[in-house]
Parts: sequence; C-alpha cells; structure tokens
Amino acid sequence: MDTIAYLGPPGTFSEEAALAYAAGRDARLLPLASIPAVVTAIETEAATAGVLPIENLLEGSVSYTLDLLIHETNLQIAGEIVVPIRQYLLARPGLQLSDIKVLYAHPQSLAQCRRFVERCLPGVATVASLSNSAAPAEALADERPAAAIGTLRAAELVGASILAREIADSPHNVTRFIVLAREDSPPTGDDKTSFCFGFTREDRPGSLVGALQELAAENINMTKLESRPTRAILGQYIFLVDINGHHRDPHVARALERIRQHTGMLKIFGSYPRWQGANGNHHPSRQGEER
Repeated sequence: MDTIAYLGPPGTFSEEAALAYAAGRDARLLPLASIPAVVTAIETEAATAGVLPIENLLEGSVSYTLDLLIHETNLQIAGEIVVPIRQYLLARPGLQLSDIKVLYAHPQSLAQCRRFVERCLPGVATVASLSNSAAPAEALADERPAAAIGTLRAAELVGASILAREIADSPHNVTRFIVLAREDSPPTGDDKTSFCFGFTREDRPGSLVGALQELAAENINMTKLESRPTRAILGQYIFLVDINGHHRDPHVARALERIRQHTGMLKIFGSYPRWQGANGNHHPSRQGEER
C-alpha cells in the first residue's frame, strides 16, 4: 500500500488534493504539519509520494514549495492536481447568521471571502486560524456565537452546520498542487515538464531571451515563467519554467540541453501527466497513474 503525505490536518484543501490523487489507488493518507515534513517523509521513504500546494489562481505561487524544489531536494514532480477553492461559512448547529459575533478563518481564506464578510458580517471580530480545518473546530469550541470559514470536509469532521455556501469573492479560484516522488512519471503523450535555470556566468544582454528561444526553436509551448532570488547575490534570479511535453521527448531533450549550455545551470523538477479536470484543467492519464 502506498502512503501519500500531505500538508495537514484533515479537512484542508491539501487533503482534498491528496484524496483526488489517491482515488483508485491502494493508498493511505499521512497528514503532516509542514511542507518540509512532507518532503522529508518522501526522502526517508516514510511516504511513497507527497502532495504540496504550488500555485493559487488569486494569490500566485507558493514560494516555500518553489524554494524547496530549487534548493533543498532532488525529489521529482510526478503529477499535478487542480482543486477548486470553495469556501463555506460554518457554525455550531442552531446558530443563525445574525447571531455571529466572532469569525475564525485562515488569513488567506478571509482575504478570499472579503466581500461576503464585509456585507454579511459587518463589525464581526475576526480571529486568525492556522488552517481551514482548525477554524471550524475553534469556532465550535468558542462559548460566544462564533462562525468559521472552512471546507465541507471540515464541517463533516467537526459536526458544524453550514450558514452560507460558496462565499468566496471569485467563483473561479483554484489551487494547483504537485505530487512529489522519488521518480517522475513516464511519458503519456500529454505531459508537462517543470524546470529551473540560472546564469552562472556574467550576465549579458539577451541571455534570458537566448535561453527561451531554444523552446521556440523546437516548437515547445511555455505555459509558465517566473523568477525567484538565487539566495546568493542580490539582484540575481533563478527562472522557473513549465512547458508542454516530457523531458524524454527528443525535441524537449534537445531544447533542455541547449538551455543548459546557454545558462550553465539547469535543474529538471520532473515530467508528469497534465491534469484533466473541470475548467479546462487536466487529470492524469491512466498511463501516468500506473507507477
């Protein structure tokens, strides 16, 4: 049986992503307290794979996950999961919206539901929680009439009632999660590759353009480009790229080798099936699941 680690506790969107990845597998879930703990569990074989958030539609990239990939682990990305972010207002059974005096919420969730809070809970005191599952538990433990922003799964776990559904400002918000493992996935014909590169030699005009032109020369579509500080010299950056295709595909391999020659530093994070879910995202193909 596989063990899939994730950033816990149960009732979070990370658990939802882990459950989606585990569907159809003989696997058990292992909630852990931090992103580094998930990475360490895989490296020490306490877990077969791990699920970590890497990008949110509204808030952007998860810097902690990116920095771990760049600097601290050689684990590979073996899959991706895209989870719709649906927020609910939860409370102790018997309470009404007009009763609420205190609101518990993870700061990011509170920011994503700002319009609802301002309009429906004006003047209500807010308390920061560590997670979307901790918030409902804290609200139910409060002797005051309290509510929380959380998930349906969290409501089930603590026995909370739902005062309002899908209260987020944006109905289209999603978070992309990656699956880390000791090896990436074999080619499926519908894959993505994630990698980073940096310039070890003195910067020259056109260096970045020259590296990226190697993708265009092989007709490779780049789906993401961003930068992170090198942590070594102020003003120097590492560039992170997602492309369509598998690093074992001949044209992708040629482009990556020429980028390595351009830059002097290239790290491939892994190739994996594209997620084929709702809203144009992609689930992993069956071939990619057979690991």
